[in-house]
Amino acid sequence: MSQPQPPPYPYNPYHQPPIAQQPPGPAVPPPFPGQLPMQPGPPYPVHPVPFGQQPNPGNGRPIGAFLLSLLASFLISAVYSATIYATYQDQSEGTVHTLYLLHALVNGAAVGVLTGLVGGRSNAARTAGTIVAALGAFFGYTNAVPLVIADSAGHQILRDMLVNDPFTPAKAWWGSQTGGEWIALLGLVLAAATAWGLAYAIGRSRR
Repeated sequence: MSQPQPPPYPYNPYHQPPIAQQPPGPAVPPPFPGQLPMQPGPPYPVHPVPFGQQPNPGNGRPIGAFLLSLLASFLISAVYSATIYATYQDQSEGTVHTLYLLHALVNGAAVGVLTGLVGGRSNAARTAGTIVAALGAFFGYTNAVPLVIADSAGHQILRDMLVNDPFTPAKAWWGSQTGGEWIALLGLVLAAATAWGLAYAIGRSRR
């Protein structure tokens, strides 16, 4: 008795169509609904943005702008206070007002330039710089008042003033006794406007 020969095709009782043979190559996973199929190819390197670096240099660094403008305003105010202390005996009322307005302009210009260069187009940096410039104009004058009182009236009078009326420097800046209120306000406006204008112009010019 002879051996049964196997059929020329695989056994297929349900008459299913033959499965097409895939050519050899890398397997590509099927795409999800709404996803484009992946194309085989070499991997492409991804260059992430370094930590702490802004993707857009025009946005600037508001915190750095605030710290630098604060330092510059403090130094300029200290120089102005020292100038008042060294020359107060020879200053007329007009000279006092002129130096105050000039200091407000210089303080606002320095703060505005630093804010624009470091802060870029950041509105937060401009707002902070405007406040810093106005405060620099104010404290530059008021910090000189205790020095003048201590030099002209003595340290005991200064101690009594700080105990009984600590707002004497602010009252002297306001100038209510000499009618200089508008000069005091003009200095604040001049410092703030200069700081904002320069910060805006320099920040907008950066790309």
